[in-house]
Amino acid sequence: MSDRSLRRWIAVGLLAAGVAIQSPSASGQEEITRKLKNKVAPTYPDLARRMNITGVVKIQVTIANNGTVKTTKLVGGHPVLANAALEALKKWKYEPSSEETTGVVEFHFDPIQ
Repeated sequence: MSDRSLRRWIAVGLLAAGVAIQSPSASGQEEITRKLKNKVAPTYPDLARRMNITGVVKIQVTIANNGTVKTTKLVGGHPVLANAALEALKKWKYEPSSEETTGVVEFHFDPIQ
């Protein structure tokens, strides 16, 4: 099997896995209105760059009262891009609030940007 064929099969497998983890957005998700104090951009994965993978990763996030990211849950997106988005989001910091906030954050991955 040639290197090109192997890469094609890997890409097909990754795309199939991406379809398996995607799900419709949960209803009732609100926009996050809390002020963002520290935003860390995700690092575009080398594998995604080599395979020219682009797309949107959606993550449901719960922000604790103190402004730190409490929980994250992948809602949709390509698995090669998802880990980079999750790792970046865990480093975000919001303004404190009297209660927890839940919403969906989208990351747009494009190797040209």
